[in-house]
Amino acid sequence: MSELVTGEAVALELRPARLPSRAMAIVIDLIVAMVVYIAVTVALVAASASLDDAAQVALSIAAFLLVLVGGPIAVETLSHGRSLGKLAVGLRVVRDDGGPIRFRHALVRGAIGVIEILMTFGVVACIASLVSARGRRLGDVFAGTLVVRERIPVGPSGFLPPPPPWLAGRFSGLDLSAVPDGLWLAIRQYLTRMHQLDPQVGWAMAERLASDLAAHTGTPAPQDVPPGAYLAAVVQERQAREARRAYGSGTTEAGPSPASRPGPGVGVQGGYPYPGAQPAAPLSPQPPASYGVEAAPGLARPGVAVPVDGVSSEKSSEGPPPAVPPEGRSASGFVPPA
Repeated sequence: MSELVTGEAVALELRPARLPSRAMAIVIDLIVAMVVYIAVTVALVAASASLDDAAQVALSIAAFLLVLVGGPIAVETLSHGRSLGKLAVGLRVVRDDGGPIRFRHALVRGAIGVIEILMTFGVVACIASLVSARGRRLGDVFAGTLVVRERIPVGPSGFLPPPPPWLAGRFSGLDLSAVPDGLWLAIRQYLTRMHQLDPQVGWAMAERLASDLAAHTGTPAPQDVPPGAYLAAVVQERQAREARRAYGSGTTEAGPSPASRPGPGVGVQGGYPYPGAQPAAPLSPQPPASYGVEAAPGLARPGVAVPVDGVSSEKSSEGPPPAVPPEGRSASGFVPPA
């Protein structure tokens, strides 16, 4: 990538074309130009058979300059830097500031191209492109132009995993204004590739990124949250703030209460487990008898005797008996008027 700064102080990231793609584009342009030149020469020879030798030589030079020099200059000027070969390969000639070229740029490139491409069979142009850091030949250096790639292969975008549901809204009070863009990019790259890393290496990277993020936010990272889940939750919070800023403020769903959040040492679901943590067992609605926890007064399980007013009664497992409505009231609770 080559970063160019325009006159409006806008940084452009352009991908300069390298020697193989430029050579292919030049070969295509030369083949087309030679075919046209041969056709024009044959037509001129047939039309000027009655002229003397000097006139035929003058017409040949004019045809050479018109087709092999003026043709590329006109094509690049009218197409803003896209000749037939560059269009086939996916290249374009632009100015050093990223803008489209004009006639003077195409004229300098075409005039010097006669020497470094046609007269030296492209040897000078190849050497200059290999020496230049951005692959420019002599015509580009004198004209102040650059050949860039228009068609850039786009790789598959990485999937950003969501944080666990119990972290929703937990970091809504963080100050994210001091976090640099480079750290956000590093966090996103880690989250999209964390399942491809070794568990120990990924854990160390997540801890380092979490500590850097906590240093910029001014709030220490919670100890009961894995660093990967912490990073994902903060990134989601940042995306939610940007969405609210772009589309207007709206209500956000509040996360679950702290009592429903798993504590330290519990395997966290959602792809962010602790290293070596076993899956957490599902919570039972009543504590088992092996835990040594007595049932609270007034609460009973089916088939357990519960003392009521000092009298022990056996409750069946079929459920409590149907309630009998008081006298003068219907089962629905409606009281008829007097």
